[in-house]
Amino acid sequence: MRSIIGADTGPAAALTGKGVGVALIDTGVAPVPGLPVTSVVNGPDLSFESQAAGLRYLDTYGHGTHLAGIIVGDDKESGAKGVAPGAKLTSVKIGTSNGAVDVSQMIAAIDWVVKHRNDDPGSPIRVINLSYGSGGNPPNWTDPLQYAVERAWQAGVMVIAAAGNNGNAAGKLTNPAADEWILAVGAAATNGTVSTADDSLATFTNLSNGGNQVDLLAPGTSIASLRDPGSNIDVAYPTARVGNTLFKGSGTSQATAVASAAAALLFQAKPSATPDQVKDWLIKGGTFLPNGKAATMGLLELNVNGALARTGSVVQKPTWNPSNGTGSLEAARGTSHVMLDNTALTGERTVWGAMATAQWAPKSAAQTSWSGGTWMGFRVAGDDWSGSSWASRTWAAANWAAPSWSSSTTWSDPAWSGRTWSGRTWSSGAWSGRTWSSDAWATAGWR
Repeated sequence: MRSIIGADTGPAAALTGKGVGVALIDTGVAPVPGLPVTSVVNGPDLSFESQAAGLRYLDTYGHGTHLAGIIVGDDKESGAKGVAPGAKLTSVKIGTSNGAVDVSQMIAAIDWVVKHRNDDPGSPIRVINLSYGSGGNPPNWTDPLQYAVERAWQAGVMVIAAAGNNGNAAGKLTNPAADEWILAVGAAATNGTVSTADDSLATFTNLSNGGNQVDLLAPGTSIASLRDPGSNIDVAYPTARVGNTLFKGSGTSQATAVASAAAALLFQAKPSATPDQVKDWLIKGGTFLPNGKAATMGLLELNVNGALARTGSVVQKPTWNPSNGTGSLEAARGTSHVMLDNTALTGERTVWGAMATAQWAPKSAAQTSWSGGTWMGFRVAGDDWSGSSWASRTWAAANWAAPSWSSSTTWSDPAWSGRTWSGRTWSSGAWSGRTWSSDAWATAGWR
């Protein structure tokens, strides 16, 4: 991977991402051998599975572990390494085994990262990886999700988001990649070679008709990264396995992880850089692709040495119109609704209770939406770094109040009982019977 993006020669070859934190807001990470304990930190688990001790922080889907491997992996058995193996990865889990997540969980997770970005002074969080799309396409000048990523950006945390996998005729990038302030990443089809001469725009990448366009392409087809044995995708797509420890995946999710790791390399090289500068350097330092739509649209593929060569250039501060954050949660949610006991979460409610975005937005801007383990007054996690898990450190957990939008009195799930991680695989339990639905993770396929 480092060869394709020009990171294994010249000045880039000495960069590992050391001293840079990357937040992966995703489906958690599993304790596979290819993820060194010292490289991974568990932030709060804000997923529905946080209420099951045997699943808390862990990746029952397989998506987050795959992306973590692209960023910081170091698999001794296969020799595969991530693009930024020296970076510190903070995993904030919000997705379950089938990808179920509400936009309110994503917004809360982004707020938490901004609040705690400097908790580790040796590796402050400079990058957020969002291989996710909310399901809605609301007006960008009021959208709360876009407001959350813009607040992160203004706080010095670069947000890198997947463009989506609905195809070149999609008409619009997924949210929040549609936000002009952040870096929107599409996938390049690499055709199995380390040369970019035969690369092209992957046909599953979302393109826009008049709105914000993809900023940058990165390798995103048949990416071999860490396998999460017994996870949802591992069980569903056994032919994607590569040896014992790796798994192939394609999508703008994978391309986003590559770009996030590359951004960590840039921040290591230029610690005082701003997100605006790194975005500019990555885009303008890319490699021109001579094939198909990438050529006609002028889309460039990530090249780390090309970006490093531009670090002396002046970057003008953008003047995009910002969101005010007071729009509808339901509009941001769009078609992606989580359900409990056949009841969909709709309207101006978070997973934990009713919330007016007009009350949330100023608190998000002031970084006061979180206080300990409460977000907007809802108890959603513990209060500090006191939990324990396989990672180097873990944010404590908490029990949630009864669901606010269904008749259920507890956060129970028939698939949670007996489903635990044992050694290197999942034991007992079944994927059937899950009452949670929705899948907002931007992945094109596992093959």
